[in-house]
Amino acid sequence: MRLPKPVVTRCMLAVIGAASLAWSPAAAAGGRLTIELNKFEQAAEGGCRAFFLFRNGTDMTLTGFEMALAILDRNGVIDRLLTIDAAPLPAGRTTLKLFEIPETRCDAIGEILLHDIASCQPQNADPVDCFPFLDLVSRAGVAMVN
Repeated sequence: MRLPKPVVTRCMLAVIGAASLAWSPAAAAGGRLTIELNKFEQAAEGGCRAFFLFRNGTDMTLTGFEMALAILDRNGVIDRLLTIDAAPLPAGRTTLKLFEIPETRCDAIGEILLHDIASCQPQNADPVDCFPFLDLVSRAGVAMVN
């Protein structure tokens, strides 16, 4: 059964309208910033490469975003502290960042602790506390916690 053309057009407009609302800056207000530890890759130099996805579902482009991480070994002992500058993080976008964890084998990492965000600076605005709208996810077989 074929629908009359005006009905099809209205249905298409409704679907397009709903999709545009889902991605509008207004819908991103109050959104979340997800930091996903996606995978590890052993580096030839002996360090470990960590691949992070930053899913910025907020309405803020972050021109400053610096994380302080503690890398814990399999026994829960802090192996090293690492500061990572992940900026910029555009609003409503997913960004891939690659960071080296020097002198550490990937299979020796037991957990990553996000213990501080030294900088969370929205574009053209005062710094904010990112922790209230932050989610941590790991697909690398190693917990990422705060």
